[in-house]
Amino acid sequence: MKNKRFYLLLIPAFVFLVVFMVVPLFNVFRGSLQQQGEYTFRGYSSFFQDSYYVGIYIRTLRIAVVTTILAIIMGFPTAYFISLLGNKYRGIFIILAVFPLLTSPVVRSFAWMIILGRNGVINRLLLFLNIIDQPLRILYTEVSIILGLLYLFLPLMIVSLVGVMQNINTSLILAAQSLGASRFKAFIKVIFPLSLPGLVVGSALVFTGSLTAYTTPALLGGDSSRVLSTLIYRYAMTFFDWETSSVIAMIMIVTTFFVVGWVSYISSRLNPEKGRR
Repeated sequence: MKNKRFYLLLIPAFVFLVVFMVVPLFNVFRGSLQQQGEYTFRGYSSFFQDSYYVGIYIRTLRIAVVTTILAIIMGFPTAYFISLLGNKYRGIFIILAVFPLLTSPVVRSFAWMIILGRNGVINRLLLFLNIIDQPLRILYTEVSIILGLLYLFLPLMIVSLVGVMQNINTSLILAAQSLGASRFKAFIKVIFPLSLPGLVVGSALVFTGSLTAYTTPALLGGDSSRVLSTLIYRYAMTFFDWETSSVIAMIMIVTTFFVVGWVSYISSRLNPEKGRR
């Protein structure tokens, strides 16, 4: 009886997922197969045979991967530092870390436009220090998109890692050091493997968000650094080409699932605890 009641409690969530996720995804997939009134995979083959589309696809992947790697490099030590603090100060630092999420992406992007523009803060500072002779072109490049996405999604990486790291028993590090391991080696052998679940979740969130973000690439990248999300908007809202938009959307969805699954597989191979089970 208890098991039956448990499954009954899952029905609302199951219905919600089917209605608002599975059905829309199926409709998008079906729309991607409709070309001139017939069902065909010609839209997918045309996408990957066009160098313009392939270039945008590679650029989108490159931006998402670089953003994720930078988020790991910056978020891991930050999360480890926060996890070592007491409950009082840990809460304060977590609030500071997630503060960028409390503002609108549009406001954040316009702030970065002011910072990265030809007359922005960075160019003025470099000119004042005589490091450059003329303003650099930072805005409307891949670099500006990566900076905007990193500022946007880095808090997700930090929060995901802190949630795992704060539950790691610090006596494990002391035990490793008592056996002759240095602090760095103890960190690599103990903290890093035990932090892999949070690292996988954070990487998935950052990569997925970076791959599918629209506002930040649209404002900071412009037409010169177009990505898949802005390409979908162009075909859907400017050309009203819903078939091509559906194809691009499905490619983004499949890519996201593939990369997240691959990262989960790699983490399971690296995690010694899962290897023993």
